Amino acid sequence: MSKAVDAATHAAPIYKNVLDMVFNTPMLELSQLDTGPCQLFGKLELVQPGNSVKDRIAVYMIESAEQQGLLKPGGRIIEATAGNTGIALALVAGQKGYKLTVVMPDKMSAEKISHLRAMGAEVVLTRSDVEKGHPEYYQDMAARLAAEDPSSYYINQFSNDNNPRAHYETTGPEIWRQMDGRIDAFVAGVGSGGSISGTGRYLKEQNPDIEIILADPDGSVLAPLVNEGKKIKPGSWLVEGIGEDFVPDILALEIIDKAYSVTDAEAFHTARDMLKTEGLLAGSSTGTLVHGALQYCRQQTEPKRVVTFICDSGAKYLSKMFNDFWMIDNGFIERKTYGDLRDLIARRHLDSEDFTLLQTTPIAQAIKQMQMFDVSQMAVLDDNDKVTGIIDESDVLLAVMHDSECFTRPVSDFMTRRLETVKPTASVNDLLPVFRADRIAIIADDDNFYGLITRIDLINYLRNQLPR
Repeated sequence: MSKAVDAATHAAPIYKNVLDMVFNTPMLELSQLDTGPCQLFGKLELVQPGNSVKDRIAVYMIESAEQQGLLKPGGRIIEATAGNTGIALALVAGQKGYKLTVVMPDKMSAEKISHLRAMGAEVVLTRSDVEKGHPEYYQDMAARLAAEDPSSYYINQFSNDNNPRAHYETTGPEIWRQMDGRIDAFVAGVGSGGSISGTGRYLKEQNPDIEIILADPDGSVLAPLVNEGKKIKPGSWLVEGIGEDFVPDILALEIIDKAYSVTDAEAFHTARDMLKTEGLLAGSSTGTLVHGALQYCRQQTEPKRVVTFICDSGAKYLSKMFNDFWMIDNGFIERKTYGDLRDLIARRHLDSEDFTLLQTTPIAQAIKQMQMFDVSQMAVLDDNDKVTGIIDESDVLLAVMHDSECFTRPVSDFMTRRLETVKPTASVNDLLPVFRADRIAIIADDDNFYGLITRIDLINYLRNQLPR
């Protein structure tokens, strides 16, 4: 019997409420990755109805608040979150009729913000470059908003005992049963500290020899604390949802046996590799965990069975680590360097990375392409691949403002023909007069058009020269 036919004969259950679908996620052996002598298993939290491991704690924290009388019908929940806890809370709050305000650092993905707003949550964005104790730090801001509204309830996942309790009572037992008690190590990260503390404590109680491994973003204060007992000044990282600049109240540091620091580049490339090899579209925190788990596995000299989380869906990061251009712009994908202005071009024409128009393209089509590719200006080329003009949003607006028939006319009727062409061998300083004149630098020589350089391209180039 084929797997498809076998699956068809075992119908999945029918649920009456989406919250009934939380918990009991499947386990998948990651068999396509190089795990050394070990077996590595991923607990697929991305299949939760809110697409992340945080659904578990949202149910526990809200239901506990209800039982304690801290949440009244129609009340307001406030939380500081990297996004996934907010989405999970929005899922539960929506089913139970509560309002929700989430405070998020401004480095989080646009997909998470859109997801939250679509679920009816109020999203307050605050700075990601400040530490705990600063008034604009996301947790301090959430606490202040809650204090200003006595009728609200501040969930505070970082100090809420129901967070690790959810994992102690559900995640740990699920893993133990799925692995038939045959587990040697569990690898997790720390966002709030609930998953590693609750799950790790349960597993240690079943077998004290199970190793609890922390995978931590490089720059987080936790890995040096675990491995060396050393307190460091927090750095910065782009991975979302895990890593901390302080030790959360609910984090049981004493159960963690070892920690691995994982760079942003390692996390992002691991997540991208997982999509290609395992078919799993998972998030940046999963990339961190799996990279740490792979390090652990490859260092072993005898077979071990290792479990980690597939924390959330990578659909929330399509505009970031799964976008080649974002990876290039942030220095995570290396490209050929030339030692001249071609290195500043974000979208190289000869590599077919840019988006251009023909002189005959109608204005309406140019607008569609600007929207599709999220650009505000495009080069217009002739049949010989030479730039004959630049059209930007201002040109389009002037064209159609007083005559709607202009939507059907070609871009050549409205494009800017006063072009600023700069040879690739010119100095970076030669770009400044172009930008001061409010124009775009066209990088070209007698043989080729190489691409455009805008102000933001120069800013990104200068930023990437800084030590990471």
